[in-house]
Amino acid sequence: MSSPEIASLSWRHMKVKGCSSSYKDCKVWLGGSRAWDWRETETDHHPGVQPADLEEVLQKGVEKRVIRQGMSEALQVCPSSTVDFTVKAVAEYNNLVGQGAKVGGVFHSTC
Repeated sequence: MSSPEIASLSWRHMKVKGCSSSYKDCKVWLGGSRAWDWRETETDHHPGVQPADLEEVLQKGVEKRVIRQGMSEALQVCPSSTVDFTVKAVAEYNNLVGQGAKVGGVFHSTC
């Protein structure tokens, strides 16, 4: 099983290959994706991505994680969350997918 590529990204819109839905924010993992609803973990721009935001992705067996902080990198990353790849996150994610890595991530598509 492989991680799906992110087909496109623009303001408030992300498309994941193999998924008929589009997302504003999403979680991706080996063989799947879903909308990332910040209300589930009380995430906000500050203090940012919480460890709980990544828990579901980690439970799917990923070995590497990518966090996208938004178009202006306004979404902060709580230091205890993970090591993050914030610059060019989609390109990094797709590069890892292309290498066959068990990769997952959380992606913010606005600010």
